[in-house]
Amino acid sequence: MPDFFPGASLRSQVLAHSLRMTVKPLLGVWAQWPSPLWPAGVIDHAARIVPPLRGVAHRSVRLENCAAELIDAGNLGTETVVLYLHGGGFLTCGLNTHRRLVSRISASAGAAVLSVGYRMMPKHPIRDAIADGVDGYRWLLGQGFETGKIVIAGDSAGGYLTFMTALTLVDLDLPRPAGLVALSPLTDMDPAGKLAHPGAGQCPVFPRSVLTALTGLADQDAHRDATGKPCASPVDGILEGLPPVLIQVGSTEMLYPDAELMAERLAAAGVPITLEVWDRQVHVFQAAADLIPEANHAIAQIGNFIRTTTTARTHRSHLPVETVAL
Repeated sequence: MPDFFPGASLRSQVLAHSLRMTVKPLLGVWAQWPSPLWPAGVIDHAARIVPPLRGVAHRSVRLENCAAELIDAGNLGTETVVLYLHGGGFLTCGLNTHRRLVSRISASAGAAVLSVGYRMMPKHPIRDAIADGVDGYRWLLGQGFETGKIVIAGDSAGGYLTFMTALTLVDLDLPRPAGLVALSPLTDMDPAGKLAHPGAGQCPVFPRSVLTALTGLADQDAHRDATGKPCASPVDGILEGLPPVLIQVGSTEMLYPDAELMAERLAAAGVPITLEVWDRQVHVFQAAADLIPEANHAIAQIGNFIRTTTTARTHRSHLPVETVAL
């Protein structure tokens, strides 16, 4: 079990309380009528008014089936690049909602970032989002980036896509990236383990009902593969071919069991894995860097991981889980 250390700042506690009183009830209402036809796209559209970070440029990129953008925090001349897949439950958010977070990762890592606006439910099955992640990786290769200088990263549902994109690259016999970063990732499409976890009710963002509703939508026939099987879970994948992984998760969030289980499975497969457990931090707290100090610290950790994995010439292949409680 991880060794937790107290350290949630007053500002992070206020944020958690605010989300518990506002966002969590709203998500509970959605879970009562979990239709994918809700106008989820309005969230990313509204985020267009959020100002970009000072000194950060972004330009549009068109992939085969979706939009993307290249984020440059003054690092576009470097050899390192991050392929980023945003969260949002496969239903919402996008390039606009995540631009400030992605920009901070770019600045911290000293790397350009290709943020992918992948196709989402209900118009497209989750496998299309995975295909868009692979297309983004191929685009980077086509731009001359070496695989040893590419890191794939994502948050929440984007964490799921991070692992599934990497596993698909293995299946396609494409060279693996230098590393993977997953923030509060969804890694198990079966909600049972998360719902049974003693801390399930402590999450300040998600009520239990949201988890059941979302996995129900994802498991609909339209999102099954050609064999009729439900969406695959990264925790059940063949993980031996994956590069080093960094996972960050809050200690009281709904997806903590997924992060813990994924770390255990990766370690069992001989994949170098660092699991960081952040005391009482909310889901994808890194996105709140304008508000809480823990987010900036976590982003610094991400930057360090990216720099380390892209400069290392060799990787040790048999390491146990490293749990860092912060």
